[in-house]
Parts: sequence; C-alpha cells; structure tokens
Amino acid sequence: MDREKILKKFTSYIAYDTTSDGSSKTCPSTEKQRHLGMFLVEEMKALGMADVDIDENGYVMGTLPASEGMEKVPVLGLIAHMDTSPDAVGGPVKWRIEKAYSGGEIILNKGTSATNGKAITMSPKEFPELLDYKGQDIIVTDGTTLLGADDKAGITAIMSAVEYFKEHTEITHGKVRIAFTPDEEIGRSADLFDVKKFGADFAFTVDGGAVGGLEYECFNACNLAVRVNGRNVHTGDAKNKMINALTIASEWQLMLPQTEQPETTEGYEGFYHVHTIKGNTSEARMGVLIRDHDRDKFEKRKEYVKKITELLNFRYGEGTVEVIYKDIYYNMKEKIAPVMWIVDIAKEAMERAGITPVISPIRGGTDGARLSFMGLPCPNIFTGGMNYHGIYEYLPVPSLLKSAQTVVEIVKGVGKQRENL
Repeated sequence: MDREKILKKFTSYIAYDTTSDGSSKTCPSTEKQRHLGMFLVEEMKALGMADVDIDENGYVMGTLPASEGMEKVPVLGLIAHMDTSPDAVGGPVKWRIEKAYSGGEIILNKGTSATNGKAITMSPKEFPELLDYKGQDIIVTDGTTLLGADDKAGITAIMSAVEYFKEHTEITHGKVRIAFTPDEEIGRSADLFDVKKFGADFAFTVDGGAVGGLEYECFNACNLAVRVNGRNVHTGDAKNKMINALTIASEWQLMLPQTEQPETTEGYEGFYHVHTIKGNTSEARMGVLIRDHDRDKFEKRKEYVKKITELLNFRYGEGTVEVIYKDIYYNMKEKIAPVMWIVDIAKEAMERAGITPVISPIRGGTDGARLSFMGLPCPNIFTGGMNYHGIYEYLPVPSLLKSAQTVVEIVKGVGKQRENL
C-alpha cells in the first residue's frame, strides 16, 4: 500500500482538534468533531462511496458497494471514532517523524514557552516497548498535545482500504458499511448509533493498539457514584457530635481489597478503582469503577460494595453512605462466542498480511462491547498506535501500514470465509 498516501490521510485528520467533552449535554459533545466529520463526508464522496451522510448527532456513515456477483456476501461493518481523549490537549498537533528510531531517548521538545522551558523526552526506560520499533520511522508530537492516533489511525486504515478497492476494481468484495462516530472517549459513541440504519451483519472497530491486536473480550463495567453525608460541628465542641464525611469516605475506600486495584492487577484480573474523591466534613463524593471479565465475579464485586456500605451505615447511621450503581457495558465475548467465525476472519487476514495475531482481553471497554449487545457483533483490531491519551502517544509508520493492510485483507476474506461455513 502507498505509504505517502496513507501518511497524508493521517496527518490531514490529526490537523482537526476533536477533543470530546464529558460535561457537555449535546451530541457530538464538541462541534469541532463535526468539522472532521464533514471533511470525511467530502472525502468519502470523492472516492465514489454510496449512501454517504452525517446525521444530526455527528455520526458519519457510507457504503463501499459490493462488486458484481458479491451482493449476497454478508455485509461487513468497519467503525472508528473521531474524537480524542479529554485527558490531554487535543491540538493543534505539531507532529514530526522520528526517522529510523535509534533505540535511545526521543526529544519531543527541547523546552519552549509552551512547556515553561522544560524539555520533554520519551525514553525506553519509561516506555520499554519503544525498543520494539528500533530502526522504524515513528510519528511523535512536540510534547504539548496528544497525537490523535486514537482513533484517527483507525480512520486512516479504513479510508485507505476504501481507496485501495476503488483503485483495484479487479478485486471482488462484498458490501462494506463504514461508520465514524463521535464521543467514544467519554463513553457515549454507541448511545445514538443506529444499528438498523448501519445495516451490517457484523463489524470490526479499528481502535486497538500494537500490531496484531485482536480483541473480543472486555470487562464487565459498573460505575459507582458514592456520597457520604457527614455532620459538621465546631472542632472545639465536636466530640460525639461531628461525623466527618472525609474520614468515612477514607474508611470506605480502605475496606476495598488493596490487592485488587488497577495498579496491582493484569490480564483477566478484575479490580475496584476509586478515581476521584472530593468534599469536606459535611459531604464527600467518590467516583468508583468496578471491572471484571467474569460476569459472576463482577456481580459479586457489586455485592461486596453493598455489604461494606451497609456496615458503615450500621456504624454511623442509616443514609450516611449512599451508592448509585450504573452498569456501563458487559463483556462482548457473550455475544461474539456464537459467531466466532468473524474472529477467524480477522486472524486469517492478519496472517495473510504477515502478522501474528495477538489475542488478549481488553482491560477496558470498546464501542464493540455495547454494539455487540445492540445486535451487531463487533470485535476490535489494532491501529498500531501506542501510549494513548497523553503527550507521549506515538505511531510507528509500519504499524499504521499494517493496520490498513489488515483491513484490506478482512474485506477480501469475508466472502471466502463465509462460503466455507
């Protein structure tokens, strides 16, 4: 595939700051996501795609029509998200290519007014996986913004595949539906996704990390809003009267298993995570995550939280601790397992592209999890990007090319794989 064309696409997409905003009530949460959406609509039309549109909520969809004689092949969907994480500044992105990476420290910024004169570097000491890309060209930032490979590398892979088939009409394929969604980074991209309108039999999100990544398992996820109600009294007269909400919040947190936190777990191990705490003597609030791949263990974790909450309410008075539970998504394996042939499609596509598939559970969520439970089975494949959500995000150029090639091979393989079932 054409390296320069693919790089041009990627750098044109990251020129758009598309940071999403969790505090916004609109969809998309930021109007600037729509700006990228409109750019993609025009590019899709220029490539001759059909049914191209962007709806009132900023969802972009289009069709790569089936080749003649391939109309009965199951409809494949390809999905990527347009927004970038609000965890870091989203733009303007000042990118460059670190040519033939030497294996040492990469200087992102020598120190400018934007960094208060502080040099910003990226080293294998902190990011040992950098050594996997020694000798390769790597796209990096100047250390003041994220790069946006999450998920503009996914958009690039999909659009590059569309362009490939438009240029190689001799290669037959089934109908492919494309979607680019807003607000994935704030957990809303599936909220208004019209599965019926999309009309695919199955899909892949192109939103993973290192080369070879193929994921069809994720966490079951519940978010908790914890409120501790205290009672403030002048400290000079507080004995047997004051109920310190901050103290009780700390007590509640310390009752969670200390070896079952994100920083102490890996693989299939679940966890509890207190990610925010704020308040005063009168009232404290905590944001808490519960995550586990196993549905039974997931439910037991919620039951454990109920028990410690009941214990503290018995100790300090009913209503002292209040917890609101909100299940966010479930492990998509439950919906993928009956149609494992779609995972085989991706595995075989990677192998044809010279890639060893790396199948592992997602220690997080994905659009595909919610879409799978909405009737659209949807595993996730790699983009090649690394260190998402921060200024150390980078993208090895060969990895991006491999992602695009994998998407091409998936499209090629759908008809053949299905015929063998």
